[in-house]
Amino acid sequence: MAVRAAVLPAVGSPLEITGIDLPEPGPGRVRVRLAAAGVCHSDLSLSNGTMRVPVPAVLGHEGAGTVVAVGEGVTHVAPGDGVVLNWAPSCGACHACSLGEVWLCANALNGAADVHARTTEGTDLHPGLNVAAFAEETVVRASCVLPVPDGVPLTDAALLGCAVLTGYGAVHHSARVRQGETVAVFGVGGVGLAALQAARIAGASKIIAVDVSPAKEELARTAGATDYLVAGDTTAREIRGLTGKQGVDVAVECAGRAVTIRTAWDSTRRGGRTTVVGIGGKDQQVTFNALEIFHWGRTLSGCVYGNSDPAADLPVLAEHVRAGRLDLSALVTERISLDGIPAAFENMLAGKGGRALVVF
Repeated sequence: MAVRAAVLPAVGSPLEITGIDLPEPGPGRVRVRLAAAGVCHSDLSLSNGTMRVPVPAVLGHEGAGTVVAVGEGVTHVAPGDGVVLNWAPSCGACHACSLGEVWLCANALNGAADVHARTTEGTDLHPGLNVAAFAEETVVRASCVLPVPDGVPLTDAALLGCAVLTGYGAVHHSARVRQGETVAVFGVGGVGLAALQAARIAGASKIIAVDVSPAKEELARTAGATDYLVAGDTTAREIRGLTGKQGVDVAVECAGRAVTIRTAWDSTRRGGRTTVVGIGGKDQQVTFNALEIFHWGRTLSGCVYGNSDPAADLPVLAEHVRAGRLDLSALVTERISLDGIPAAFENMLAGKGGRALVVF
């Protein structure tokens, strides 16, 4: 069956909105009609080669939709069910999974090498980060779909699949923000906005948002920021000025740039925690001297997918949504059609907006 999709023909090439031939679901597979898909910075990282996956590929990894058909052996969802796409399903058998660290599963991205569909000319297409959400419909492994929790609109649920799990998890699972602590979030995109809301939910006493764009202040304050700083050479000093010259208890870096990571570290108090969520390139080198590591006693940690377990965390997030503590619509800065994805990529490159949502 032919559907329209956003295809990355080669690394560094612009996306092409075109028709693809999508197969019916075989054993252990599920066909999903997309309701919405978020345009995430990770998709940009795939397109420019920062993250490597087989190409040509259908991109998009943050989505939700309705099950159209299931293959043999699929029992946890049925046609008509609303589902959230899980781009990093854990295998349950590797070393990381045996330790309960499912976000580090060694086999989570094996599906990226699958032949997902074909162009109308017969060229094999891969599913980007497993789920190929930039399409009217997709066929995925059964492990890549989770039922949409009750009380969460299907369109909004798309954001749970990456931005919210990552931002919320960075605050609650990785940094483990405690009541009354101070927090700085660097980068007010979709993940940063989710991290700001998560810090508010955690009871942070001061939440400082930092971004290169002055235009994002209203977005940040709506999400929970008590203070807003435009990034610059004096950012760390300004943050210390807002925290009694101590620095924040927790800094969450969502940009993936060496200068931002270093600033987040410099903004963290002695003994505090710096969590890096952003995906940077190999050319982004961050340096520290041995004395400062000893003297400051800070913890610097990476954070993959918010250190989250989607199956366990989605019901928790849904409860926050139902209680009004988590506003998914506040993460969306524009709603676009499938044809608007290339322009949304340009906006991300320019540092604009929080999260574009493709509505089908």
